[in-house]
Amino acid sequence: MENNSETPPSEPLQHLSISPESSSQMSLNERFEIIRSIGEECIQEDELKRLLANKPQPICYDGFEPSGRMHIAQGVMKAINVNKLTSAGCKVKIWIADWFAQLNNKMGGDLKKIQVIGEYLIEIWKAVGMNLEGGQVEFIWSSEEINARAHEYWPLVMDIARRNKLPRIVRCCQIMGRSDQDELSAAQIFYPCMQCADVFFLKADICQLGMDQRKVNVLAREYCDDIKRKNKPIILSHHMLPGLQEGQEKMSKSDPSSSIYMEDEEAEVNVKIKKAFCPPKVVEKNPCLEYVKYIIFPWFNEFKVERNLDNGGDKTFKNFEELAFDYESGELHPGDLKPALAKTLNLILQPVRDHFKNDPKAKELVKRVKSYKVTR
Repeated sequence: MENNSETPPSEPLQHLSISPESSSQMSLNERFEIIRSIGEECIQEDELKRLLANKPQPICYDGFEPSGRMHIAQGVMKAINVNKLTSAGCKVKIWIADWFAQLNNKMGGDLKKIQVIGEYLIEIWKAVGMNLEGGQVEFIWSSEEINARAHEYWPLVMDIARRNKLPRIVRCCQIMGRSDQDELSAAQIFYPCMQCADVFFLKADICQLGMDQRKVNVLAREYCDDIKRKNKPIILSHHMLPGLQEGQEKMSKSDPSSSIYMEDEEAEVNVKIKKAFCPPKVVEKNPCLEYVKYIIFPWFNEFKVERNLDNGGDKTFKNFEELAFDYESGELHPGDLKPALAKTLNLILQPVRDHFKNDPKAKELVKRVKSYKVTR
Protein backbone atom coordinates (compact mmCIF):
# COMPACT_ATOMS: atom_id res chain seq x y z
CA MET A 1 0.00 0.00 0.00
CA GLU A 2 1.31 3.46 -0.90
CA ASN A 3 2.41 5.70 1.95
CA ASN A 4 1.13 9.28 1.62
CA SER A 5 4.19 10.71 3.33
CA GLU A 6 6.42 9.71 0.41
CA THR A 7 7.99 12.27 -1.87
CA PRO A 8 6.18 12.20 -5.23
CA PRO A 9 8.21 11.24 -8.30
CA SER A 10 10.42 14.09 -9.54
CA GLU A 11 8.02 16.42 -11.33
CA PRO A 12 9.95 17.02 -14.57
CA LEU A 13 9.36 13.42 -15.70
CA GLN A 14 5.65 14.20 -15.96
CA HIS A 15 6.19 15.73 -19.41
CA LEU A 16 6.63 12.12 -20.56
CA SER A 17 3.45 10.90 -18.88
CA ILE A 18 0.93 11.82 -21.55
CA SER A 19 -2.53 10.26 -21.69
CA PRO A 20 -3.54 7.99 -24.58
CA GLU A 21 -6.03 10.68 -25.64
CA SER A 22 -3.13 13.12 -26.10
CA SER A 23 -1.16 10.64 -28.21
CA SER A 24 -4.09 10.29 -30.62
CA GLN A 25 -3.81 14.02 -31.30
CA MET A 26 -0.11 13.77 -32.21
CA SER A 27 0.98 13.68 -35.82
CA LEU A 28 2.56 10.52 -37.18
CA ASN A 29 5.89 12.32 -37.36
CA GLU A 30 5.67 13.46 -33.72
CA ARG A 31 5.00 9.90 -32.56
CA PHE A 32 7.84 8.60 -34.73
CA GLU A 33 10.31 11.17 -33.33
CA ILE A 34 9.45 10.32 -29.70
CA ILE A 35 9.79 6.56 -30.25
CA ARG A 36 12.91 6.87 -32.42
CA SER A 37 14.63 9.06 -29.78
CA ILE A 38 14.87 6.01 -27.50
CA GLY A 39 17.11 3.99 -29.80
CA GLU A 40 20.80 4.32 -30.48
CA GLU A 41 19.94 2.13 -33.47
CA CYS A 42 16.66 1.39 -35.23
CA ILE A 43 16.13 -1.54 -37.62
CA GLN A 44 14.34 -0.24 -39.71
CA GLU A 45 13.07 3.36 -39.61
CA ASP A 46 10.82 3.01 -42.66
CA GLU A 47 9.18 -0.06 -41.08
CA LEU A 48 8.60 1.91 -37.85
CA LYS A 49 6.86 4.72 -39.78
CA ARG A 50 4.71 2.20 -41.63
CA LEU A 51 3.80 0.45 -38.35
CA LEU A 52 2.71 3.72 -36.72
CA ALA A 53 0.62 4.62 -39.77
CA ASN A 54 -1.21 1.27 -39.71
CA LYS A 55 -1.49 0.37 -36.02
CA PRO A 56 -2.87 2.83 -33.44
CA GLN A 57 -1.34 0.97 -30.45
CA PRO A 58 1.82 -0.97 -31.36
CA ILE A 59 3.07 -3.53 -28.84
CA CYS A 60 6.58 -2.90 -27.50
CA TYR A 61 8.43 -5.73 -25.80
CA ASP A 62 10.91 -4.96 -23.07
CA GLY A 63 12.29 -7.41 -20.59
CA PHE A 64 14.67 -7.95 -17.73
CA GLU A 65 16.34 -10.78 -15.92
CA PRO A 66 15.84 -10.36 -12.15
CA SER A 67 19.40 -10.91 -11.03
CA GLY A 68 20.29 -8.45 -8.26
CA ARG A 69 19.93 -4.86 -7.13
CA MET A 70 18.81 -2.37 -9.75
CA HIS A 71 21.27 0.22 -11.02
CA ILE A 72 20.27 3.62 -12.29
CA ALA A 73 20.48 2.75 -16.00
CA GLN A 74 17.95 -0.04 -15.57
CA GLY A 75 15.79 2.00 -13.20
CA VAL A 76 15.71 5.56 -14.50
CA MET A 77 16.46 4.98 -18.19
CA LYS A 78 13.77 2.30 -18.43
CA ALA A 79 11.23 4.61 -16.77
CA ILE A 80 12.12 7.38 -19.24
CA ASN A 81 11.90 5.02 -22.24
CA VAL A 82 8.64 3.38 -21.17
CA ASN A 83 7.03 6.78 -20.52
CA LYS A 84 8.10 7.96 -23.96
CA LEU A 85 6.62 4.86 -25.59
CA THR A 86 3.28 5.13 -23.77
CA SER A 87 3.12 8.88 -24.46
CA ALA A 88 3.36 8.03 -28.17
CA GLY A 89 0.48 5.55 -27.92
CA CYS A 90 2.34 2.26 -27.51
CA LYS A 91 1.45 -0.61 -25.20
CA VAL A 92 4.53 -1.87 -23.35
CA LYS A 93 4.82 -5.50 -22.27
CA ILE A 94 7.59 -5.88 -19.70
CA TRP A 95 8.70 -9.51 -19.60
CA ILE A 96 9.92 -10.50 -16.13
CA ALA A 97 12.33 -13.22 -17.24
CA ASP A 98 12.45 -15.26 -14.03
CA TRP A 99 12.88 -18.60 -15.82
CA PHE A 100 15.63 -17.05 -17.91
CA ALA A 101 17.49 -15.88 -14.80
CA GLN A 102 17.26 -19.46 -13.52
CA LEU A 103 18.61 -20.84 -16.82
CA ASN A 104 21.44 -18.30 -16.58
CA ASN A 105 22.22 -19.52 -13.03
CA LYS A 106 21.48 -16.15 -11.40
CA MET A 107 21.01 -16.35 -7.64
CA GLY A 108 22.46 -19.86 -7.92
CA GLY A 109 19.35 -20.85 -9.90
CA ASP A 110 17.04 -20.26 -6.90
CA LEU A 111 13.70 -19.32 -8.53
CA LYS A 112 12.15 -18.04 -5.27
CA LYS A 113 14.99 -15.56 -4.77
CA ILE A 114 14.78 -14.53 -8.42
CA GLN A 115 11.05 -13.81 -8.04
CA VAL A 116 11.64 -11.71 -4.91
CA ILE A 117 14.09 -9.63 -6.96
CA GLY A 118 11.46 -9.26 -9.70
CA GLU A 119 8.95 -7.86 -7.16
CA TYR A 120 11.61 -5.46 -5.85
CA LEU A 121 12.37 -4.15 -9.36
CA ILE A 122 8.68 -3.48 -10.09
CA GLU A 123 8.43 -1.62 -6.78
CA ILE A 124 11.31 0.65 -7.84
CA TRP A 125 9.74 1.55 -11.19
CA LYS A 126 6.51 2.47 -9.43
CA ALA A 127 8.39 4.70 -7.00
CA VAL A 128 10.59 6.46 -9.57
CA GLY A 129 7.67 7.52 -11.74
CA MET A 130 7.07 4.97 -14.48
CA ASN A 131 3.58 5.78 -15.77
CA LEU A 132 1.55 2.64 -15.00
CA GLU A 133 -1.91 4.22 -15.30
CA GLY A 134 -4.36 3.37 -18.06
CA GLY A 135 -3.17 -0.21 -18.62
CA GLN A 136 -0.55 0.77 -21.19
CA VAL A 137 2.18 -1.06 -19.25
CA GLU A 138 1.84 -4.75 -18.42
CA PHE A 139 4.28 -6.77 -16.30
CA ILE A 140 4.28 -10.44 -17.37
CA TRP A 141 6.10 -13.20 -15.45
CA SER A 142 7.72 -15.58 -17.94
CA SER A 143 7.23 -18.67 -15.73
CA GLU A 144 3.47 -18.03 -15.38
CA GLU A 145 2.81 -17.06 -19.00
CA ILE A 146 4.85 -19.89 -20.50
CA ASN A 147 3.11 -22.46 -18.28
CA ALA A 148 -0.31 -21.04 -19.13
CA ARG A 149 0.33 -21.13 -22.89
CA ALA A 150 2.85 -23.95 -23.17
CA HIS A 151 1.11 -25.35 -26.25
CA GLU A 152 1.97 -22.09 -28.09
CA TYR A 153 5.40 -21.46 -26.64
CA TRP A 154 7.38 -24.69 -26.88
CA PRO A 155 6.58 -25.55 -30.54
CA LEU A 156 7.82 -22.03 -31.39
CA VAL A 157 11.05 -22.47 -29.39
CA MET A 158 11.67 -25.86 -31.01
CA ASP A 159 11.09 -24.49 -34.50
CA ILE A 160 13.60 -21.67 -33.91
CA ALA A 161 16.13 -24.17 -32.49
CA ARG A 162 15.60 -26.52 -35.45
CA ARG A 163 16.20 -23.80 -38.04
CA ASN A 164 19.49 -22.49 -36.57
CA LYS A 165 22.96 -24.00 -36.44
CA LEU A 166 24.70 -24.20 -33.06
CA PRO A 167 27.43 -21.59 -33.85
CA ARG A 168 24.71 -19.03 -34.70
CA ILE A 169 23.02 -19.60 -31.33
CA VAL A 170 26.33 -19.51 -29.43
CA ARG A 171 27.06 -16.07 -30.94
CA CYS A 172 23.82 -14.87 -29.32
CA CYS A 173 24.99 -15.87 -25.82
CA GLN A 174 26.24 -12.29 -25.38
CA ILE A 175 22.62 -11.48 -24.40
CA MET A 176 23.19 -13.33 -21.11
CA GLY A 177 26.38 -11.45 -20.33
CA ARG A 178 28.39 -14.44 -21.56
CA SER A 179 31.02 -14.59 -24.29
CA ASP A 180 31.18 -17.35 -26.88
CA GLN A 181 34.41 -18.48 -25.19
CA ASP A 182 32.65 -19.15 -21.88
CA GLU A 183 31.88 -22.69 -20.85
CA LEU A 184 28.14 -22.81 -21.42
CA SER A 185 25.62 -25.20 -19.92
CA ALA A 186 23.03 -26.85 -22.16
CA ALA A 187 20.40 -24.59 -20.53
CA GLN A 188 22.33 -21.50 -21.60
CA ILE A 189 22.46 -22.74 -25.20
CA PHE A 190 18.66 -22.98 -25.09
CA TYR A 191 18.28 -19.42 -23.73
CA PRO A 192 18.66 -17.51 -27.06
CA CYS A 193 16.07 -19.75 -28.76
CA MET A 194 13.62 -18.95 -25.97
CA GLN A 195 14.31 -15.21 -26.02
CA CYS A 196 13.85 -15.19 -29.78
CA ALA A 197 10.51 -17.00 -29.30
CA ASP A 198 9.43 -14.38 -26.71
CA VAL A 199 9.21 -11.73 -29.45
CA PHE A 200 6.53 -13.71 -31.32
CA PHE A 201 4.90 -15.17 -28.19
CA LEU A 202 4.23 -11.64 -26.90
CA LYS A 203 3.11 -10.50 -30.39
CA ALA A 204 5.69 -7.69 -30.26
CA ASP A 205 5.83 -5.10 -33.02
CA ILE A 206 8.88 -3.39 -31.49
CA CYS A 207 11.76 -4.96 -29.52
CA GLN A 208 12.87 -2.22 -27.12
CA LEU A 209 16.00 -3.61 -25.46
CA GLY A 210 19.62 -2.60 -24.94
CA MET A 211 22.34 -2.75 -27.59
CA ASP A 212 23.66 -5.84 -25.78
CA GLN A 213 20.49 -7.72 -26.82
CA ARG A 214 20.78 -6.78 -30.49
CA LYS A 215 21.99 -10.18 -31.76
CA VAL A 216 18.96 -12.14 -30.61
CA ASN A 217 16.59 -9.50 -31.97
CA VAL A 218 18.32 -9.80 -35.36
CA LEU A 219 17.84 -13.59 -35.01
CA ALA A 220 14.08 -12.92 -34.68
CA ARG A 221 14.10 -10.95 -37.94
CA GLU A 222 16.05 -13.72 -39.66
CA TYR A 223 13.48 -16.23 -38.42
CA CYS A 224 10.81 -14.15 -40.17
CA ASP A 225 12.73 -14.68 -43.44
CA ASP A 226 12.84 -18.43 -42.76
CA ILE A 227 9.08 -18.71 -42.19
CA LYS A 228 8.23 -16.16 -44.95
CA ARG A 229 6.66 -13.71 -42.50
CA LYS A 230 6.42 -10.16 -43.93
CA ASN A 231 5.95 -8.13 -40.77
CA LYS A 232 9.26 -8.32 -38.96
CA PRO A 233 9.73 -6.99 -35.41
CA ILE A 234 11.36 -3.55 -35.42
CA ILE A 235 14.52 -3.40 -33.31
CA LEU A 236 14.91 -0.28 -31.18
CA SER A 237 18.17 -0.75 -29.27
CA HIS A 238 18.89 1.76 -26.53
CA HIS A 239 22.30 3.00 -25.40
CA MET A 240 24.19 1.11 -22.70
CA LEU A 241 25.52 3.35 -19.92
CA PRO A 242 29.14 2.59 -18.98
CA GLY A 243 30.40 1.84 -15.49
CA LEU A 244 31.73 4.74 -13.44
CA GLN A 245 35.36 3.59 -13.47
CA GLU A 246 37.79 3.88 -16.37
CA GLY A 247 37.40 1.23 -19.07
CA GLN A 248 34.07 -0.18 -17.80
CA GLU A 249 31.94 -0.44 -20.93
CA LYS A 250 28.94 -1.68 -18.96
CA MET A 251 27.70 -1.34 -15.40
CA SER A 252 28.22 -4.42 -13.28
CA LYS A 253 25.84 -5.56 -10.53
CA SER A 254 28.70 -7.45 -8.89
CA ASP A 255 30.91 -4.33 -8.64
CA PRO A 256 29.18 -1.70 -6.43
CA SER A 257 31.72 1.00 -7.42
CA SER A 258 30.77 0.69 -11.11
CA SER A 259 27.24 1.97 -10.77
CA ILE A 260 24.71 3.83 -8.66
CA TYR A 261 21.91 1.68 -7.27
CA MET A 262 18.37 2.95 -7.18
CA GLU A 263 18.10 2.92 -3.38
CA ASP A 264 21.65 4.21 -2.68
CA GLU A 265 21.74 6.83 0.06
CA GLU A 266 22.59 10.43 -0.82
CA ALA A 267 26.07 10.13 0.72
CA GLU A 268 26.80 6.96 -1.31
CA VAL A 269 25.83 8.71 -4.56
CA ASN A 270 28.06 11.67 -3.67
CA VAL A 271 31.07 9.43 -2.98
CA LYS A 272 30.59 7.31 -6.12
CA ILE A 273 30.34 10.35 -8.38
CA LYS A 274 33.30 12.00 -6.64
CA LYS A 275 35.45 8.90 -7.34
CA ALA A 276 34.11 8.42 -10.89
CA PHE A 277 36.37 8.60 -13.94
CA CYS A 278 35.92 12.08 -15.42
CA PRO A 279 39.01 13.33 -17.31
CA PRO A 280 39.09 17.11 -17.92
CA LYS A 281 38.30 18.28 -21.48
CA VAL A 282 37.47 14.72 -22.62
CA VAL A 283 33.85 14.15 -23.65
CA GLU A 284 34.11 10.73 -25.32
CA LYS A 285 33.80 7.70 -23.02
CA ASN A 286 33.36 9.99 -20.01
CA PRO A 287 30.82 8.22 -17.73
CA CYS A 288 29.82 11.38 -15.85
CA LEU A 289 28.90 13.12 -19.10
CA GLU A 290 27.02 10.03 -20.27
CA TYR A 291 24.92 10.17 -17.09
CA VAL A 292 24.09 13.80 -17.86
CA LYS A 293 23.25 13.05 -21.50
CA TYR A 294 21.13 9.92 -21.02
CA ILE A 295 19.56 10.53 -17.58
CA ILE A 296 19.59 14.21 -16.58
CA PHE A 297 18.61 15.90 -19.85
CA PRO A 298 15.76 13.48 -20.70
CA TRP A 299 14.44 13.86 -17.14
CA PHE A 300 14.79 17.61 -16.50
CA ASN A 301 15.36 19.06 -20.00
CA GLU A 302 18.24 21.04 -18.49
CA PHE A 303 21.29 20.70 -16.26
CA LYS A 304 22.21 23.33 -13.66
CA VAL A 305 25.80 23.71 -12.50
CA GLU A 306 26.47 25.82 -9.40
CA ARG A 307 29.92 27.36 -9.18
CA ASN A 308 31.53 30.44 -7.67
CA LEU A 309 32.00 33.63 -9.67
CA ASP A 310 35.74 33.01 -10.15
CA ASN A 311 34.81 29.89 -12.15
CA GLY A 312 32.17 31.66 -14.24
CA GLY A 313 29.19 31.60 -11.87
CA ASP A 314 26.12 29.39 -12.05
CA LYS A 315 25.06 28.17 -15.47
CA THR A 316 22.03 26.23 -16.71
CA PHE A 317 22.67 24.15 -19.82
CA LYS A 318 19.65 23.62 -22.08
CA ASN A 319 21.12 20.81 -24.19
CA PHE A 320 24.00 18.36 -24.15
CA GLU A 321 25.83 19.96 -27.11
CA GLU A 322 26.20 23.20 -25.16
CA LEU A 323 27.51 21.30 -22.13
CA ALA A 324 29.94 19.23 -24.22
CA PHE A 325 31.33 22.39 -25.85
CA ASP A 326 32.03 24.04 -22.46
CA TYR A 327 33.54 20.84 -21.06
CA GLU A 328 35.84 20.20 -24.02
CA SER A 329 37.06 23.80 -23.97
CA GLY A 330 37.86 23.61 -20.25
CA GLU A 331 35.21 26.22 -19.42
CA LEU A 332 33.45 23.57 -17.31
CA HIS A 333 35.68 21.64 -14.91
CA PRO A 334 35.07 18.15 -13.42
CA GLY A 335 35.22 19.78 -9.98
CA ASP A 336 32.03 21.70 -10.80
CA LEU A 337 30.36 19.07 -12.99
CA LYS A 338 30.53 16.25 -10.43
CA PRO A 339 28.73 17.96 -7.49
CA ALA A 340 26.01 19.17 -9.87
CA LEU A 341 25.56 15.67 -11.27
CA ALA A 342 25.41 14.08 -7.80
CA LYS A 343 22.88 16.67 -6.61
CA THR A 344 20.60 16.13 -9.61
CA LEU A 345 20.79 12.33 -9.41
CA ASN A 346 19.83 12.54 -5.74
CA LEU A 347 16.73 14.55 -6.66
CA ILE A 348 15.62 11.74 -8.98
CA LEU A 349 16.38 9.00 -6.45
CA GLN A 350 14.83 10.60 -3.36
CA PRO A 351 11.26 9.30 -4.02
CA VAL A 352 12.68 5.77 -4.31
CA ARG A 353 14.52 6.10 -1.00
CA ASP A 354 11.37 7.44 0.65
CA HIS A 355 9.30 4.55 -0.72
CA PHE A 356 11.73 1.89 0.54
CA LYS A 357 11.94 3.63 3.90
CA ASN A 358 8.21 4.21 4.47
CA ASP A 359 6.46 1.31 2.73
CA PRO A 360 6.65 -1.92 4.82
CA LYS A 361 6.45 -4.27 1.80
CA ALA A 362 9.16 -2.37 -0.09
CA LYS A 363 11.34 -2.19 3.04
CA GLU A 364 11.21 -5.97 3.48
CA LEU A 365 11.91 -6.59 -0.23
CA VAL A 366 15.08 -4.50 -0.34
CA LYS A 367 16.30 -6.07 2.92
CA ARG A 368 15.95 -9.54 1.38
CA VAL A 369 17.52 -8.55 -1.94
CA LYS A 370 20.53 -6.98 -0.22
CA SER A 371 21.08 -10.23 1.71
CA TYR A 372 21.39 -12.26 -1.51
CA LYS A 373 24.79 -12.98 -2.96
CA VAL A 374 25.04 -12.01 -6.63
CA THR A 375 26.19 -14.90 -8.82
CA ARG A 376 27.50 -14.39 -12.32
